Amino acid sequence: MKGLVKKIGSVLIVGSLLIGGISMSGVFQGPAKAYADDVQKNVVSVVGKGELSIKPDIVYLSIGVDTTATTAQEAQKTNAAKIQKITTLLKGTWKIADKDIQSTQFYVQPNYSYSEKEGQQVKGYNANHTLLVSYRDLTKVGELLDAASAAGANNIGNARFSVEDTSAFEAQVIEKAMANADVKAGAIAKAAKRSLGQVITVSQNDGNVTPVYFEQNLKMDMAAADAGASTSVQPGVVKVTTQLSVMYELK
Repeated sequence: MKGLVKKIGSVLIVGSLLIGGISMSGVFQGPAKAYADDVQKNVVSVVGKGELSIKPDIVYLSIGVDTTATTAQEAQKTNAAKIQKITTLLKGTWKIADKDIQSTQFYVQPNYSYSEKEGQQVKGYNANHTLLVSYRDLTKVGELLDAASAAGANNIGNARFSVEDTSAFEAQVIEKAMANADVKAGAIAKAAKRSLGQVITVSQNDGNVTPVYFEQNLKMDMAAADAGASTSVQPGVVKVTTQLSVMYELK
C-alpha cells in the first residue's frame, strides 16, 4: 500500500508541474504580444533613393535599310545586298565584333493603294532589315553613322547611351540611397519629437542597380550630308539609380 501511495504521490507531483507549466506558458504569452504591438507602434519606414550621374561608355545604334520594289523577291534581294554591304563595313572598317551586331527587325510586306474604281490594290513591296549595333568609341559615333548612311542605311533610329557594367557603381549608389533614408527618417523622428534608433530591416526595392538610359532621336540631315557636314551626336550622361525600403526603431 505504501508503494502505491508513493506512486500516486509522484504522479501528483508530476501533474502539478505540468499544470504549472501550462500556467507559466499562459503568463509569458501576454508580454510577448505586448512587445510585438509595442514594436509596431515604435517604428518608422521610409524609401531612400540613390542616384549617380555617370559618363556613358557604350552606345546602342539602330541602323536599318528600307527598300521598295515591284515584287517581294526583288525588294528582299535588294535589301539583303545593302544590309550585307553595311555589315561588311561595320565589321571590316569599324572593327565591330559579331556579338555587337544583332538583327532586331526583318520583314517584307506589300504596299497597298485604294481607289473607288479599282478598290484595294498591291502597289509594290517594302523590305526592312534593322541592326542593333553596340559601339564603344563614343567620339566617333557621328562618323560611324555617316559611313553607314553612305553605305545604304536609310533608316537610322535612336542612339541609346548607357553604362555597360554598372557593378562598379553599385556600392556608391546604395550608400547614397541609405544616406537619403537616414535623412528622411531623422526628419520624421524629429517632427514626432522622438529620436531615431537602430535599423530594423532593409530591402532593395528594384532588386538591383538600374541604369536610366540617355537616348537621342537621330534624323539624318541629307542636305548636311551632301554638304560634307558630319553628324553630331552628344553622349550626355547616364543616371544609375536604386531604392531602399528601410525600417527604423523610434525611441
